[in-house]
Amino acid sequence: MIPFLVALSSLLLVVSVGIGWAYLRDWSRRKGRNPFSRFPIRSVPVWEVDPVFRPGPLGPTLATEARLLAGSDLIRVIGGTSDTEAWVLAVLAKDARTLFEFGTATGRTAYLWAVNAPDDARIGTLTLPPESVAAYVREAGDRDFDVRHALEESTFTRLYYDDTPAARKIQQLYGDSKTFDETPWLGACDLVFVDGSHARSYVESDSRKALRMVRPGGLVLWHDYRGRRLRGVYDALNALAREVPLVHVAGTSFVAYRAPRSPAGADAVTEAR
Repeated sequence: MIPFLVALSSLLLVVSVGIGWAYLRDWSRRKGRNPFSRFPIRSVPVWEVDPVFRPGPLGPTLATEARLLAGSDLIRVIGGTSDTEAWVLAVLAKDARTLFEFGTATGRTAYLWAVNAPDDARIGTLTLPPESVAAYVREAGDRDFDVRHALEESTFTRLYYDDTPAARKIQQLYGDSKTFDETPWLGACDLVFVDGSHARSYVESDSRKALRMVRPGGLVLWHDYRGRRLRGVYDALNALAREVPLVHVAGTSFVAYRAPRSPAGADAVTEAR
C-alpha cells in the first residue's frame, strides 16, 4: 500500500509541476516576458515612447482613438500583432506621413496604418513573395523554427488592403530584405516597423536598415521581443541595445527606439548603422 501511495504522490507532483509550468509559460507568452527573469532591455510604459498615450483620469484619452481591425487575441493571425499592439501602431500612424514595414504578412498593419494615417501619407511594406521563397538567405545560427515561420508568413497572395480605398497610400514591395535597397527611404521615415523574419541574421540586417531609414525624431519599433522562445529576435535586440538606447514597451512584445532630434545625439548610433 505504501509504495502505491508514494507512486501516486510522485505522479500528482509531476502533474502539478507540469500544469504550473504550462500556466507560467502561457502567462509569460501573454505578458511578453521570460518566466524567471527580467528582460535585459529596460521596460517602460507606452507613454514614455510617445506622450500621446499618457492616460487621463478615465484611462486612455480620445487622442488615442483609432480605427482598428481587432480580434487577433481570439482568432490566430499568422504573423499578426496582438490587439493592443495593433492599437499602438494605429495611433502612431495618425501623426506619421512616411511609414515603412519589414514583413507584410497578411497586410493587416499596412491596412491599419493606411486607414489611420493622414491623406498624404506614404506607406512602404516589404515581403518575400511566395514564388521567391528560394531567395531566402539562411545563415549559420539561424534556427529552423525562425526560418519556417518566415516562409509561412510569405505565402499570402491576397492582403487585407486589397480592393480598399486604403490601398492608394500603400507601396507594396517584394523581395528579400537582405538585398532590399533602402536608399529611397534614408532618413525619411516617421515610423519603421521591423517584423520580418525572426532569424537573427535577418533581424540584424533589417535593424541596420531601419536605423538608417528613420528620420531625426522618428520611431523604430520591433515586434516579437518575447524572450528565449524567439531567440533570434531576443539575441539580436539584446546585442543592439548595447549600442543603441532601446526600450521594451511594457505589456507588449515591442522594442522601441526614438531617433535623436539633433545631429549631436545621432552620433551615438553611427556605429550601429
